[in-house]
Formats: sequence, structure tokens, C-alpha cells
Amino acid sequence: MDGIGDVFLADCPARLAVEVIADKWAVVVIYGLSEGPRRHGELVTLIGGISKKVLTQTLRRLQANGLVTRQDYGGVPPRVDYDLTELGRTLMEPIRMLTTWAAVNGDAVLAAQESA
Repeated sequence: MDGIGDVFLADCPARLAVEVIADKWAVVVIYGLSEGPRRHGELVTLIGGISKKVLTQTLRRLQANGLVTRQDYGGVPPRVDYDLTELGRTLMEPIRMLTTWAAVNGDAVLAAQESA
């Protein structure tokens, strides 16, 4: 199998990459970092609805996959900033496209759910 169909194979790097961003909070966290570095507490406030624990887990997963950096400045109180890597920034255009689609089609999706 050649081309785009290969992304469905279990060991395909593209499938693994999609699985990273398919996490419930990953795209939201990436979008939250789109305008520059933010602290953990800023992200909790900005995103809303995400627990501190889940945000920490999501940031660690994104960092482990090369999409987010963590800068620890030390000191008291501790200061840690999170930012997108160059790789993470490459996701901004697809996320903007998805956001536009959601804004245009959100009512239709909601109507379909209600009629099901």
C-alpha cells in the first residue's frame, strides 16, 4: 500500500503523530500556546475546564513528542514557562482551519446530535 493509505498502518509514523494530537486536550493546549510562552496557571485559566493534573499530563506528552518546550527558571516561587517548538508551530495552520470549520459547522453538528 502506498501513499495516504499507509497512515492507517499501526506502525506508521503519521498514524502515531495523529494519535498525539488526537488527545482530547492536545489541540486546545497547543492553541493556548500559539501566542507565545505561558505559565501553567495561565493555561489553566485560559483553557477553562481542564484540571491542573490533566494539563500537566498533556504538557508532558506534548513535550515528549517534540511539540512543546519547558523552561524552568528556578527561584522562589518556581517559574516554569511552556512554549511551542518549531514543530509545534507547524500545527497552527491546520488548527486554525479546524477552528474555522468548527465555527461554521458547529450548529449542524449539534443539530445532528440532537436528532440522533
